[in-house]
Amino acid sequence: MLGGAGFVGSHVCEALLAAGTSVLCVDNFLTGSASNVASLAGKPGFRLVEHDATTPLNPRLLVEPVDLVLHLASPASPVDYLRHPLETLRAGSYATEQGLVLARDHGARFLLASTSEVYGDAEVHPQPETYVGNVNPIGPRSVYDEAKRYAEALTFAYHRTYAVDVVVARIFNTYGTRMRPADGRLVPAFIGAALAGEPLTVFGDGKQTRSLCHVSDTVAGLLALAGADTTGPVNVGNPDECSVQTLAERIIALVGSGSTIRHGPPVIDDPHRRCPDISRANALLGWRPTVDLDNGLQHTIQWFAAHRETALVST
Repeated sequence: MLGGAGFVGSHVCEALLAAGTSVLCVDNFLTGSASNVASLAGKPGFRLVEHDATTPLNPRLLVEPVDLVLHLASPASPVDYLRHPLETLRAGSYATEQGLVLARDHGARFLLASTSEVYGDAEVHPQPETYVGNVNPIGPRSVYDEAKRYAEALTFAYHRTYAVDVVVARIFNTYGTRMRPADGRLVPAFIGAALAGEPLTVFGDGKQTRSLCHVSDTVAGLLALAGADTTGPVNVGNPDECSVQTLAERIIALVGSGSTIRHGPPVIDDPHRRCPDISRANALLGWRPTVDLDNGLQHTIQWFAAHRETALVST
């Protein structure tokens, strides 16, 4: 598992172990954290290795057969990939190839965690996998968008050239426990502000939409893809769409906060509408999200509140 100590990666590690699968979790902790997988330390079948996935993995670490290589190693929030642009590009290029070589050499299946960002500011709605996107290749977000687009191209090149067994998952906005409070994404930013009674900042007019998928549903989709007979790409996301303004209002209400909403300038290349067409995932995997937004947000808010209180006590 490349990027196994990240937000989504740590949940995938947990699910794989629960299913009886041994996991080698690889992470350089650029945006991931050992604390995300601390509860797995010492469990049979789990090993954590600090390593940069853009370089070859020491073969001596592979003490068991490699059946599946999952590549989730990349900064994924705007704050992170704008702070680490070159590392983000390398995660999509060098790290993807290292994972593909590993899969090729061991006859393993390779799963690439791609993103809805490959669609850019989509002109087709909802976004099907056949849509080729509307991406600015030199804008500030391009380091993430184009890294993932290149990663997809490289993945299919290895499939065609070396017959590597691959699958590409295009993940739409995922939220849940273990998100970093300051990672810049909507849900942790809004929850943190609401819990502190501070204004929630909505950039632009707030009419831009997102489709939020709880991490448990995303993980279920990824694992279903890992075991499916398909190369993809396959959208993994929740088709229930809501505006950013509405999301801020719902979080304030769920927290019971007295926070207000303020508006900031629009973000460059920020997608106006983001919603997946999941008919392919439903047809191939029988998969669709099961956690509704209010329940998922309530669970996430409780986690953030508990960890915020812990942080306040420790200081």
